[in-house]
Amino acid sequence: MDFTGARWQKSSRSGGGGNDACVEIAFADSVVGVRDSKDRGGAPLVFSPAAWQRFRRAPEAGSGAAPRH
Repeated sequence: MDFTGARWQKSSRSGGGGNDACVEIAFADSVVGVRDSKDRGGAPLVFSPAAWQRFRRAPEAGSGAAPRH
């Protein structure tokens, strides 16, 4: 998946204060990319939009972990 030109966004939970230990997300070609902000050149994890929504909702649902597939 090519994320060239994608607009990466830092997690709202990154805490700021110069702390770069967080993740960034980008939406491209009907997929969601997740990368480590300390390794921007590394390969991102790629999720379908449905899988990304399940991942995001897992803590809210009280499961404590993302669903496994």
